This record gives sequence, structure tokens and C-alpha cells, in this order.
Amino acid sequence: METAVNKLFEAYRSNSPIELNQFDFKTKEEAYNVQDMILDLKKSELNEHLAGYKISLTSKTTQDMFICDSPLYGGMTNVTIKDKVLLSDYNEPLLELELVFLVDEDIEIDDTDEIIMKKCRVAPGIEVPDGRYKNWFPNTNLYEILADGAVNGAVVIGEPQKVSYDDIDDIKGSLIFNGKFVKEGKSSEVLGHPVNSVKWLAKILNEQGKKLSKGLFISTGTFVLPERLQVGSYEAIYENLGSVKLEVI
Repeated sequence: METAVNKLFEAYRSNSPIELNQFDFKTKEEAYNVQDMILDLKKSELNEHLAGYKISLTSKTTQDMFICDSPLYGGMTNVTIKDKVLLSDYNEPLLELELVFLVDEDIEIDDTDEIIMKKCRVAPGIEVPDGRYKNWFPNTNLYEILADGAVNGAVVIGEPQKVSYDDIDDIKGSLIFNGKFVKEGKSSEVLGHPVNSVKWLAKILNEQGKKLSKGLFISTGTFVLPERLQVGSYEAIYENLGSVKLEVI
């Protein structure tokens, strides 16, 4: 486990990806422990701090790709929040359409959908997954993804607002690149409704002795299968929420 921690942390720090299939993880718990230890190193060695979480595998399609029957989460630090990125700062980055919840009050495991919506603001978002492995997508296995912080790279958070459950129920998100339409998807791809991602995360964090606390963000899961990130201008447009932009140079 220590070898995995050191190799993945160095790959992160130096942006030098490593080969796949190096680690013999046996359980999700073991891989989550590696993720936590890497996050501790980011804090102690790089002065980063936990700012939020991304949730992956929130649709049947993505779960089937990685032979998994549940979502995964990854902790994201303050340096991952972007509105402009340099492509060369990443390994093999992708792009996803995601809504981002901003937690204004601690989330409890028995909170209802309506209570969670009242405790959070919701923003249009873009997530940039990126792995610390060579040729990682879609070739990583489940445990490699987990150990690597659910392959988190960057997140773009638009203007948050208070909305209701119905405001984001089965809404459309569209991806525009250099002014041209690329693809669209629905919020129902995210565990039926994005609030379900927040509920799932609160419960699994509780099982691990953690809490979904005020001040954190949650990138709740993609509306669409990811696109390869390219140099240019992206815009994600969501019904009832507006849009957010990402410049890639």
C-alpha cells in the first residue's frame, strides 16, 4: 500500500504518469485508504486542502464500463478549482457535464431530498477527469480509479443559486466547443437525480467516519460520456441554471 501511495503521489506532483496494473488492491476499502493517504500528502507536502468531492460511475453505462454496481468518490483539493487550464498541466484529461452542489449546512445521513436542496446551492459545472496512469481511459480498473482520487483533475464551478428538486429534475445539459454543439444529456443520468449523489456521498462518508460538511462542493456526476479535452473554448449550458465556461490553452 505504501508503494502505491508514494508512486501515485509522485505521479501527481511531477505530472509523470505511471504504468497501469502495478498494484494489487483487493478491496474498495484498501483503495480508499490509499486515496486518503495521498490526500494527506497533498496537505503536508504541497499545502493543499480538501475543498470538495467528485462522484463517478453515476450511470449504468459508466458502472458497466468498470464492472461496478455503485458510484465512487474522490476528494478534490483547492487547486483543482479552475476557470482556465493549460492542457500541458494534465496527463490525459477528459471533460464532463456536471452540476455542482455547494454545501451551506452540514449534510446528515437522514436528510431528505428537500432538506438537502435547502442546505445547498447548485451551480452549472464542468469536470475534468484525469488519471495518474498512462493510457488510463477506459483502461483503468475500479481499484486504480479509487486509489487515484476517482481520477480527479479539475472542476469549473459557475454561479451557484438556490433551486428546488424539480428545477433540476431531468433537465438538459449541452456541451459547446468553439461555438459548435458537441453533445447533450439529462440530469436523470446521474443516479436518477443529482441530489441522489449527495445522499449517497453523505452515507458512505459517514460509514468511513467522515462528514459532508459546510463549505465543501460536490461535483455530482456526468450527464454524458466524457470527451477528450482539447485546446479551445468550452461552454456547458443547463436548463434552469445557466451556463459556465472553460478556456483551455
